[in-house]
Amino acid sequence: MKILMILSKIFKTDSRVRIEAKTLIENGHEVKIIVWDRKNKYSTEENVENIQVFRIKNKGLLRILPSDLFRNPLWWRKAYKKAIEIKKEYDFDVVHCHDLDTLQAGVWIKNKTNCKLVYDAHEIFGYIIQNKVPGFIVNRTFKMEKKLVKSIDQMITISTPFEKYFKTITKKPITIVMNCKDLIYEKYEPKKNKVFTLLYIGSMSSIRFFPQIVDLVGNISNVKFKIAGLKGWEYEEVERLSKKYENIEFLGTIPNKDIMKLTREADAIYMVVNSNFNQPKMTLFNKQFEAMVCGTPIICSRGTNSGDMTEKLNCGIVVEYNEKSIKEGIVKLRDSKELCENLGKNAFKAAKERYNWETEKKNLLKVYGEIK
Repeated sequence: MKILMILSKIFKTDSRVRIEAKTLIENGHEVKIIVWDRKNKYSTEENVENIQVFRIKNKGLLRILPSDLFRNPLWWRKAYKKAIEIKKEYDFDVVHCHDLDTLQAGVWIKNKTNCKLVYDAHEIFGYIIQNKVPGFIVNRTFKMEKKLVKSIDQMITISTPFEKYFKTITKKPITIVMNCKDLIYEKYEPKKNKVFTLLYIGSMSSIRFFPQIVDLVGNISNVKFKIAGLKGWEYEEVERLSKKYENIEFLGTIPNKDIMKLTREADAIYMVVNSNFNQPKMTLFNKQFEAMVCGTPIICSRGTNSGDMTEKLNCGIVVEYNEKSIKEGIVKLRDSKELCENLGKNAFKAAKERYNWETEKKNLLKVYGEIK
């Protein structure tokens, strides 16, 4: 089957999209992808891991307009036109849209070419923009998604809470494909750090207790905190604050190839979020599954889907979203090597038995097996 994916983010750093595309190719499908290169950082066309990538550059009005609210309609139109151009030489059977900000283009492409349409929702877009834009725009976003999903043939999402939500707006088949990772290690390996090492890799946003977490951990003795992530959000402030403390190591933006090595070496992973926001409350983060396959315990928030999984599998500890509780959680793990090892072993066992990509990819392949 020939598949055309559409993505509005950076393909090279989107681990979910990359592993889905590679899995489909390994199982006999062909995959090409249209990507929005918002920062004009990459070539217009490139082969990445046997996947042909076509990039839409931020030029003309796409570059001039002040926000995505205005840019998105232009992006949809450009993605649609590129797809129709690609169709002349690559007669795709399916257009696979990653998130709502690609779905309008996908519907237009389906209507024009009569191909099948798969909607892969990594998030609930209306919840992402809540508290960032006026309420009427949020409401319009929810209504737009409800209208567009009428045209899809299959839907993919990342967790049970997301599935429950999407079942309220569509009767089309929904399949959960979690962000599980490949089993790259054969066995659990105890940590070897002389000083208890906490690791965070991700966006440094305020809903993840940044930048306050820097001062908090900076004042905890016998703890080293490594921080890495892409620029944006509180990145510059976190970098500035990190220089105040000898026990904070700001790594900046790191190559993807270093993520699992650092996760494997760490004593614990920090993944605390504000559970008052629907998106982080409902999702299961990449870090959850990276920590599992590395046999590393995780610190999550109570009242979140991630926290519920952590408690169920006994693969980390759950804390409240406040300084006192977060500090107590870090100190609890710092002061008990035995607890850390037991939680890490539980995490690795869960990955080996269930939460790995070899198991999870069957759900993705099942979706394509049902497309006629």
